Amino acid sequence: MERKERLPVLAVTCGDPAGVGPEIAVRAAVSRGVRRQTRLVLVGPESVWKAAAQVAGVGLRLTPFERRGRRPLRRGTVEFVPTAGPGEWRWGEISAAGGETAFRAVEKAVGLVRDACCDAVVTAPLNKESLRAAGVPYIGHTEILAGLTQSEDPLTVFLTGKLCVFFFTRHLPLSEVPERLKTEPLRCFILRCRDTLRGWGIENPKLAVAGFNPHCGEHGLLGREEILAVEPAVRAAAADGADAVGPIGADSVFAQAAQGRYDAVVSLYHDQGHIACKTLDFHRTVSVTAGLPFLRVSVDHGTAFDIAGTGRADATGMKEALRVAAAMVVRRRGSEKKNCQSL
Repeated sequence: MERKERLPVLAVTCGDPAGVGPEIAVRAAVSRGVRRQTRLVLVGPESVWKAAAQVAGVGLRLTPFERRGRRPLRRGTVEFVPTAGPGEWRWGEISAAGGETAFRAVEKAVGLVRDACCDAVVTAPLNKESLRAAGVPYIGHTEILAGLTQSEDPLTVFLTGKLCVFFFTRHLPLSEVPERLKTEPLRCFILRCRDTLRGWGIENPKLAVAGFNPHCGEHGLLGREEILAVEPAVRAAAADGADAVGPIGADSVFAQAAQGRYDAVVSLYHDQGHIACKTLDFHRTVSVTAGLPFLRVSVDHGTAFDIAGTGRADATGMKEALRVAAAMVVRRRGSEKKNCQSL
């Protein structure tokens, strides 16, 4: 009799306790659909999870995570790994306690994956100002994960239905982006995007690079970044074997990719790709961090301090992040199994 494949085990961080992260994680954790697809491990202070459950109005019973096997869990019972309790915090407010709590949860989740207790990390949103108030030497999740794993320049990827977007620059003032648009770094980035997609099972991915200026600069009339950096980078990447085209106007390339013309789009700056993805489907856009020793998936929204603690947070994005993470873990297992069989 063939043994049943074990469910993906996902470590879910609490994020900033003053935001909506704990609430959406709790709502997702007790949903029937999520429980059929995954085995969740909530990571964060017990008091935070209980406060979130009370706000969400859901019955939640926390039970300590057991690495070996999985005993049957009653509905509403979720495994968790506690971290140190936060100091004083209030719903919707920036605080050092919030930043410290969020950071410690990520730190613990990374340890669980490193120790092979969990298959992937799914993160709830944190607040950059709270991180700074806590003295955490990182600006956001991607930087924290890179630092904790000593990974060099991980890639941020957004998935919204068929639309896949890589971000050449992330948390950078828009005025500084032109200085970063250099041919060689962009060429290397395009090749890394290609290799990432290959690792996800797309043999020969077709990549499109978005233009930086309106109408891709109109041959220099509206800016010269395309002429000086983007066009040469795309040509060089193509010469290195990448199926890459561009620059293509940002007002059309994302729609074309969503319709299936391209496997992914390279967005040159933060809001260029974020606006496209969130307009297409705000609640079901998820973020994947590539280039780490493990899979990390996240919701694409922030802490939503304006509605935190009100019980109005929408858990659709967290459920989608968990679904995507579980599917990617299963696909990776299948790929590894196939590779082993071919040896």
